[in-house]
Amino acid sequence: MAKFLKLIKNDKGATAIEYGLIAALIAVAAIGAMGAVGTELSGTFSSVATKL
Repeated sequence: MAKFLKLIKNDKGATAIEYGLIAALIAVAAIGAMGAVGTELSGTFSSVATKL
């Protein structure tokens, strides 16, 4: 019974899951931002190439 109560009180797994979700959210935001920057950068390089 004591081991079962100790297992219920253990919150290390929940903390790891929370950190994982935060990391996933940051990764999604970074991918979205880099996609937008990549599109703008591609347009800039095309413009420079055309002018050259």
